[in-house]
Amino acid sequence: MNDADLMKDSVGLDVPVKRLRPLRDRTITKREHDRIIASIKAVGLLEPLVIFPEGDDYVILDGVQCYRALVELGVEVVPCILGKHREAFTSNRMVNRVSPVQEHRMIEKSLGEVDEAAIAAALGISGLSHRLKKTLLKQLHPDVAAAFDSGKINRACAKEFTHVKPPRQKEILQQLAAYDDYSTTFARTLVVKTPPNQRESRGRMHNPWDKTTQKKNDLLKKLSEAEQKHDFYSQLYKQYTVDLLRLAIYARSLLSNARCREHLDQHYPEIVTRFEAIIADARG
Repeated sequence: MNDADLMKDSVGLDVPVKRLRPLRDRTITKREHDRIIASIKAVGLLEPLVIFPEGDDYVILDGVQCYRALVELGVEVVPCILGKHREAFTSNRMVNRVSPVQEHRMIEKSLGEVDEAAIAAALGISGLSHRLKKTLLKQLHPDVAAAFDSGKINRACAKEFTHVKPPRQKEILQQLAAYDDYSTTFARTLVVKTPPNQRESRGRMHNPWDKTTQKKNDLLKKLSEAEQKHDFYSQLYKQYTVDLLRLAIYARSLLSNARCREHLDQHYPEIVTRFEAIIADARG
């Protein structure tokens, strides 16, 4: 059942807070709780609670955190929707948290109708200046922006990419993926290693190449260690693959021998199972 069906088939009613209780609960951070409080203060309760009757009271199927915020704010009566089924999983729980890029677009769109102070209050923050840095997104290669949007790299890491030109950004992102290391430190070491003709210059007061020689050497040392580790595991994997193929050939030869297979089936069935697994792994 989607949101439209829920609204169409369900009954709306105002319920005293004292008659509500959570069906289930979950822990959220103080920051999340403060945001809910700030949002309710700024724009009110955007969505009614979803409830289900139980005895003389109602259990809250969805909106428990808003309920707790309303209790804290001293609200006595809450707008609710009467659900058709006693279940805690509703459509609202299927909504993912917005990504930084999505949030940026939502805020920009909202500014056309709501002033900045009201939006900031609803989000529980002091201002929107740090949320509306268009320059960051414009300086990122599309692949890097997508990685930032999906949460693979954080904002600090994304800023490191802006010190180099888009083609180099793509190369660095590919290296991060190859090492499966999306840390800001590793990204910075690759930025420092960037040749001068691939660096980005926008008249900044500070850039990665202004660091002392010792700091540069430390960063390059970390990069060298990461490369050595990658080479070690790559070689180890190659050797494992060779050994697995050799073992698979040996196991196949044993199981292909009729007399040997019969003996193993009768006395060592567990070995037959292991040999068959080895052969399957080699094929896969």
